[in-house]
Amino acid sequence: MGKKILIITRYYPPEISAAGVCVSAMATRLVKLGHEVTVLTTVPNYPTGIIPPAYRGRLVLRELLDGVQVIRVWCYISPNRGFVRRILAQISFGLTAPVLGWKAVGHPDVVITGSPPLFNALAGRALAFGKRCPHIFWVADLWPESAIQLGVLRNRSLIWLAERLEWSTYQRARLVWVVSPGLREILSRRGLDQRKIFLLTNGVDGARFTPSSQAQARAALGWDERFTVVYTGGHGEYHGLYTLLDAAELLLDQRDIRLVLVGEGAEKANLQAQAEKRGLNNITFLPAQPHSCMPLLLNAADTSLVPVRDIPLFRGMLPIKMYEGMACGRPMILAVDGTAREWVEQEATAALYVRPEDPVELARAILQLRDSPELVRLLSQNGRAYVLERFDYQRLAGVLHQRLETLNSDLPVEEECLVASVPVEIK
Repeated sequence: MGKKILIITRYYPPEISAAGVCVSAMATRLVKLGHEVTVLTTVPNYPTGIIPPAYRGRLVLRELLDGVQVIRVWCYISPNRGFVRRILAQISFGLTAPVLGWKAVGHPDVVITGSPPLFNALAGRALAFGKRCPHIFWVADLWPESAIQLGVLRNRSLIWLAERLEWSTYQRARLVWVVSPGLREILSRRGLDQRKIFLLTNGVDGARFTPSSQAQARAALGWDERFTVVYTGGHGEYHGLYTLLDAAELLLDQRDIRLVLVGEGAEKANLQAQAEKRGLNNITFLPAQPHSCMPLLLNAADTSLVPVRDIPLFRGMLPIKMYEGMACGRPMILAVDGTAREWVEQEATAALYVRPEDPVELARAILQLRDSPELVRLLSQNGRAYVLERFDYQRLAGVLHQRLETLNSDLPVEEECLVASVPVEIK
């Protein structure tokens, strides 16, 4: 029997965000598995802070998107620039969502809260307590630790408060859903009961992200025949994109190579200014594109690029763009150490690994792929096969469906792993 599931997230389509894509992909598939899914979110605004006219002037707005009931509530909105304003916007949603959404969300059987932002936990805990139902905390990034390691969060009082909110949420949640083995290991080392931790990665829609003609994709985009490296995603503190500028400078004399950066973020204006100042005419910046355009962009590329900053916490990261590039049969340059490297480079043989924030290695990898068509073919074929076998959302939703069925029982860790190995077919 299906459950009434409430998912709390600050990001949801039509916004262009990785978190919104993940939530939408899982929510729509849970509906197909017989669950009644409601998403509590705010109005579309990420990353610009601009609200589309159709969503303005309402405290609460209801939509039905692909079978999912979407409840949008007012909160303070800020562009994805300026740390203090971003934090205020995140806290605002955590506080207003349970108040404005209380009646609209009905009586769920389970509340799933996505993090980051961490402050979504304020809404998730309040609604799970008030509606008397279990709370699942869905963790994709350990905040505030990541902000501390990046140096963007220094206020000791805010760090203290955020750490208390984070740990108490882990302890009080019925289940802590993590998206990588690295996150599971960190929480286990911190002392969180392993029976609470549920590992289920993000993934990709293998039917939509599929290889297609590069020539046709380039014709549709108006691109020429240069060897093209494509990065899609945020342009923020996490992503290490200044390394791309350094690598582009090393490749300036290679006239047949260019880098295309697609997306928005707090650092984009500065990245563009630096590229212009340094005369990097081999870099093209494009605005953020709808997620539906990602397969076209990836199929037009010669290789996709997945970089992050070189900080210890990111060694357990598994970026969504990694799955999407592999599904489209694109070779990958991977500047993410840890689990991503173990799986994609060493186990799947689907990527060239370079040290994060090392422009010399990055430039060398670009040249190697340009000059090695056989290597390109090998990485492409391996990546597509690997991602479909392990990370297709149809399979992942089936695993979550089974875990929800056993939510009120304490499965031993080994039994939980057995459940996670059995796919459920989505009709």
